[in-house]
Amino acid sequence: MTEPGRDDESMAAAQPAIRPGKAVRWSWIWLVPLLAVLMGASLLVTHWLRTGPVITVTFQSAEGLAAGQTKLRYKDVIVGQVSALRVADDRQGVQVDIQLDQDGSEYITQKDAHFWVVRPQLSLTGVSGLGTLMSGVYISVDAPTEVKGPRTYQFTGLEHPPEVTSGRQGTRYVLRARDLGSLDIGTGVYYRRILVGRVVGYEMADDGRSVLIQFFVDAPYDRFVTADSRFWNISGIDVTLSPEGINMRIAGLSSVLSGGVAFAQADEVSSYDGAADRTPAARDHEFTLFATRDDALADPDGPPLQIVMRFDQSVRGLRVGAPVDFRGLELGNVVDIDLEFDPKERHFFARVRADLYPLRFAEAYDSLLAAANGKSGEELFQSLVDHGMRAQLRSAALVTGQQYVALDFFPKTKPVTETAASAGGAMGIPTVAGDLNQLQRQVGSIVSKLDAVPFKEIGENLDTSLKSLNSLLEQFDTRLTPQATAALKSVQRSFDRIGQTLGPEAPLLGGLQSTLGELERAARALRTLADYLQAHPQALVRGHPADNLH
Repeated sequence: MTEPGRDDESMAAAQPAIRPGKAVRWSWIWLVPLLAVLMGASLLVTHWLRTGPVITVTFQSAEGLAAGQTKLRYKDVIVGQVSALRVADDRQGVQVDIQLDQDGSEYITQKDAHFWVVRPQLSLTGVSGLGTLMSGVYISVDAPTEVKGPRTYQFTGLEHPPEVTSGRQGTRYVLRARDLGSLDIGTGVYYRRILVGRVVGYEMADDGRSVLIQFFVDAPYDRFVTADSRFWNISGIDVTLSPEGINMRIAGLSSVLSGGVAFAQADEVSSYDGAADRTPAARDHEFTLFATRDDALADPDGPPLQIVMRFDQSVRGLRVGAPVDFRGLELGNVVDIDLEFDPKERHFFARVRADLYPLRFAEAYDSLLAAANGKSGEELFQSLVDHGMRAQLRSAALVTGQQYVALDFFPKTKPVTETAASAGGAMGIPTVAGDLNQLQRQVGSIVSKLDAVPFKEIGENLDTSLKSLNSLLEQFDTRLTPQATAALKSVQRSFDRIGQTLGPEAPLLGGLQSTLGELERAARALRTLADYLQAHPQALVRGHPADNLH
């Protein structure tokens, strides 16, 4: 029987000893997923920090745009990317969602920002967007330089790039013209043939009678634009004919193709008497656009004086715009030509209205006003009419038949007993017959004299004379021709006999030749004797000397 104490010790010794296990060791392979997690988190944080808001720009068309590919650029730096494209709810355009970068999103989301699609374009003003041939179409943005006001996330895109971008130094002005002509957005503005600006826009005036053209002049050239500057259209080639010859002005090839605007200072013309204003014009100052350089630099015409003239002769060749001339000086232009009926004299006449500019008389006008004791322009012209001033139609070109109105003094004309016909408050100017009318009268007189010549009787007498001459020739042929033929034959026989007498074998010709030979020998002897007597004149007295035999 086992002892109780020993059994307990044996059982305690047989039980296993329980010890705590070792701690799990760290493995380097676990760094890989940890680094991946950290890198993913950093990328997410970086993307979150760099990603800006999403803006929506509405264009008329999404041509060339693609989600995830088309970039948004600001000064050729990528600042965003197109994220989605969709048709607008009203189907009037396409809405383009652009994911902006965080950098620059503050000024791009200003309400004054402008967006447009950059595509390759070829026009008369130049070539643009050539870089898109390699990089593809992209959207460009022009943002204001200063951040003002709250952010905006809805924009309307431009179909054409803005001509003036934010931060461009210069000044914007306005031109008023009768019509746009060949000018367009992008047309150049020139000063002394240097490109200093461009046309940036145009619109119809409120009254619908003119066009307002906005143009921008870059700094520092905008300081040359003063309130007295004169602007004119240089589209095409300006050709003028003067006594010195043909003058041609061309601002440049680009202005010939796409037009242009040039300007100069008012004091550049020799006749300018005022003081030059060198103060730069204010922003949006309005100027007048003239058709030619001569019109722009001409002296101011001032308010016009409206006149009306009555012509009883034909006004064929007279057109609206024809000049009103005074001894070579153009004082105005014809503005209206009407055909009216005189019930008192019961015949038609032409009523011609014109605008005269008295200031074109220059210093002579001031002298006339001083001599007239302060009379008005109408009173001054009335005094000239009292002294014989009349209007006359004259031919400007015989080939084309164009006419113009000439004002001149005709002392022999009858004085005006009553005021000339006027209309609409215009001053009436009496008229005299024009050169063309006088020429027509002279031609009519010549035609009347020719009509009085008896061409029929002259023709009948000439026909009788020709018949008599024909009868005489017939008598000459029948009666005188045979006798004349016989006489000619007799003369021919006489010439034949003379030929036989003087022929080579005739005896008369042989004797004549012998006689001529004897005369020739005698002449030789006489010549010898004369030579001897000239050498020995004493031989006439002493005779021939004896021969010397020694």
